[in-house]
Amino acid sequence: MIRKCLFLALAMLFSITSLFAQEPTVWRGHNNGVYPETGLLKNWPANGPEILWSVEGLGEGHSSPVFANDKIYLSTMIDGEGFIFIFSQNGEQLKKISYGKEFTESYPGARSSVVVDGELMYIYSGYGVLTCMDSESGEVKWRKNSFEDFDGKNIRWGVTETVLIDGDVLYLTPGGKINNMVALNRFNGDLIWTSAGKGDLSAYCTPLMVELPARKLLVTHTADHIIGVDAKTGQLLWDYPHKNQWSVHPNTPLFYNGDLFCFSGYGTGGVKLDLSDDGSSVTKQWDNVKLDSRMGGMVVVDGYMYGSGDKGREWRCVNWETGEEKYASKDLAKGVTIYADGMLYCYSERGELALVKATPDGFNIVSQTKVELGTAQHWAHPVINNGRLFVRHGDVLIAYKIK
Repeated sequence: MIRKCLFLALAMLFSITSLFAQEPTVWRGHNNGVYPETGLLKNWPANGPEILWSVEGLGEGHSSPVFANDKIYLSTMIDGEGFIFIFSQNGEQLKKISYGKEFTESYPGARSSVVVDGELMYIYSGYGVLTCMDSESGEVKWRKNSFEDFDGKNIRWGVTETVLIDGDVLYLTPGGKINNMVALNRFNGDLIWTSAGKGDLSAYCTPLMVELPARKLLVTHTADHIIGVDAKTGQLLWDYPHKNQWSVHPNTPLFYNGDLFCFSGYGTGGVKLDLSDDGSSVTKQWDNVKLDSRMGGMVVVDGYMYGSGDKGREWRCVNWETGEEKYASKDLAKGVTIYADGMLYCYSERGELALVKATPDGFNIVSQTKVELGTAQHWAHPVINNGRLFVRHGDVLIAYKIK
């Protein structure tokens, strides 16, 4: 009887531990810009959603905040040095931890978002240095220079990939001829596998992990190709040519209903790819040069894709299956798209912040405001967390009340 009670107690403890086990943070969330929150405001006050708090003096950067351990983590640069700020949920600064030199050249500042998994945090600098640190003490656990250790090379505007973690494995795209993509042990940085890919330079892209019955598949853009790599072995399974004027492909591919959509700016647009059931091959379904978001991402909701373009500057809605355009609107400058609870949250390069109904019937702006706080470009992707909309604009992080 005692053994049975002990077994039940251990089983309950394991269940509770599993229930509250934290997943690693992911660029644009676990559903690529589609956030699961509900009960959010369907319209905002005339002056925009209430600002719960804002934090100034954060330096330079284009990265987004992430949320873990009941804290907020944000990468930034001050006087050429990269820092991770850690805040409480009410915006109180708890820590400021240096991770070394950051990108000071064109469009200076932190690029990649922090990835937090348990008490470890990972940051990839614009100069290709990947650092793993203890989030409490700031102690460096390990560090890799992707250009020196993995034959990678930097690109025109500095690498911007946010690393991807799955279980004990961290994935990175150094962009080398030999080590084009690598898998590392996230605890010590040891190399697990390396893939030569197509030997292209990296292309600012954070990879997508697709979980299929047959395998886990990594999909990402490199300079001239879209590639599909087996996450367990590093085997290059397929590639598809995709080029643009500056080899800039920062949008993480979309996966929906078994298919992929891969897209970038400068008039190149996007291509819908039918992915085989086992992930070993792709076939082109349709393409559209007007779906050329340069770095604002897109979202897929109920069979429709929403986002803005670059040369095709309009905000568009397109049928996922057929590629049929449902509308095109110039009511807002081009920018970033995320979604939650029936609404699109559109943040333009001019600082316009709009709440738009996610419907193929038209680009219906319900509420609109202007992000007045902050500095430099309006490029950081907003994040929704716990009834709040977080917007990073250069040296400021703003928390809006949207519930």
